[in-house]
Amino acid sequence: MANIVEEIKQPINEEMKLFEQKFYESMQSKVALLDKVTRFIVTTKGKQMRPMFVFLCAKLIGEVNEKTYRGASMIELIHTATLVHDDVVDESFKRRNFFSINALWKNKIAVLVGDFLLSKAVLLSTDHKDYDLLSVISRTIREMSEGELLQLEKARKLDITEDVYYEIIRQKTATLIAACCEIGALSNDADENLAKKMMQFGTYTGMAFQIKDDLFDYLSSNVIGKPVGIDIKEQKMTLPLIHTLKIASETDRKYYFNTIKRYNNDQKRVKELIAFVKSSGGLDYAISVMKDFQQKAKDILDEFPDSQVRKSLYTMLDYVIERKF
Repeated sequence: MANIVEEIKQPINEEMKLFEQKFYESMQSKVALLDKVTRFIVTTKGKQMRPMFVFLCAKLIGEVNEKTYRGASMIELIHTATLVHDDVVDESFKRRNFFSINALWKNKIAVLVGDFLLSKAVLLSTDHKDYDLLSVISRTIREMSEGELLQLEKARKLDITEDVYYEIIRQKTATLIAACCEIGALSNDADENLAKKMMQFGTYTGMAFQIKDDLFDYLSSNVIGKPVGIDIKEQKMTLPLIHTLKIASETDRKYYFNTIKRYNNDQKRVKELIAFVKSSGGLDYAISVMKDFQQKAKDILDEFPDSQVRKSLYTMLDYVIERKF
């Protein structure tokens, strides 16, 4: 998988190296404690898929320029801030096999660091009068918050329909990838139609990405370090489960609904539910929807002339649904 990421990076290798330096600069502060935490963030970074989307989409329609770097930094600042805040909310002490910020520096500092990163993202756009980028990131932060809250609200009632699920994952996950692609286009002064097209490409990609994430909950080959059935234990209704309950008999629906509501910590009942989802075609259905979103994204790419960058985006789309973690 690491080789695939290197292959995707090929046309933007130099940009990604320069980006690391610019991203670190965008986080710097006069407060020693903040600098210590931001240095830690830089050394424990992930694959940086989101900045890759920004640079690839910028290169698909033009060139990478200073505005592209600012846009990629803004995206990564927002993404990092939400991860820091998520770890506090989820009381999670590990992130990518490192201790999380809240584990090392406690919740109060983690929340304030997250706030600081969000403010830096906003300042990066206003300081350079990138008001079009500011509009995109403001909408993105709002949608991500709404998506999380909508999921929490529905988890309490467990009344998620397929349409509500799509809206949750669009806001929670796809909106940030859509912002990457739109910002890549806007950094090249793309017109409204082209920027919207790139945003749509990112939305379809993000939808496929999140469905793939939800499928991991049912896979016993657990290479992502996430316990199988964790979504069920947390009463998260994902696509395989929603579809299975929709087509199940009244008796089965009541029984398994009860498992989610009252016996979600009973290992035997959770295993039984996972087996039922698999045998009812819940996984197959989710995989077909995921591939449909992937195809819609590829259809948009097909409107652009063939190039190394387009090939990389194609590879990225395959990676999104074939990844093992």
